[in-house]
Amino acid sequence: MFIEASEFSFLAPLQRDWQRIRDELVGLRDTYFVQWPERDIYTGHWTVFGLYKFGDKIDALCALCPHTTQLIETIPGMVSAGFSSLAPGTYIAPHKGYTNKVLRYHLGLVTAENCAIRVGKETRSWTPGSCFVFDDTIEHEAWNRGESTRVVLLMDFKRDVNADCVYPDRLRSYDVI
Repeated sequence: MFIEASEFSFLAPLQRDWQRIRDELVGLRDTYFVQWPERDIYTGHWTVFGLYKFGDKIDALCALCPHTTQLIETIPGMVSAGFSSLAPGTYIAPHKGYTNKVLRYHLGLVTAENCAIRVGKETRSWTPGSCFVFDDTIEHEAWNRGESTRVVLLMDFKRDVNADCVYPDRLRSYDVI
C-alpha cells in the first residue's frame, strides 16, 4: 500500500537534494542516535536521530543539519522527522501506526542489500535517492539482512494540514521519535 511520492509535489525538493541531506547525515556522530523508543517491536539495532517530534523542533539536533531542517520545514503539515538507521541483523516485526491522520515518507540515503520494508502485501527496498510514502496504519515490517547499515530520512506529514493528530500520551514521553 505504497503511494508514489510524486503525488505530493512538495516532497520533490527533498528528493532533489538527497545528496546534501546524506552529506549532513554522514557528518553526524553515532552518539547522537538513540534507540527507537518502542523496543518491543524490533530486534537488533534500530536507532534514530530526531529533528522534529510531534511538531516540536529539537533545536540542538536541527542545528547540526541546517539544510535538512530547512527542507523539512517547508513540508505542509510536517509532524515528525529524523534519520532512521537499521543495522545489519535488525528486524522490525509487523505492526501498525497510531493514527491515520498522517502519512509516512522514506527517502533512501545510505542503502543496503537485503534490506526492505513490507507494507500490506507489497515489499520495497531503498536505493540512494529513492523515496516513497505509505500509510503506516497498514501493517508493515522491515528488515536488514545485509552486511551494512541502512539509513533513511523518515518523516510523518498530515494527510490534511488542518487536522489534529492524536498520539498516545506514552509516545510523547519518549526522548526522540
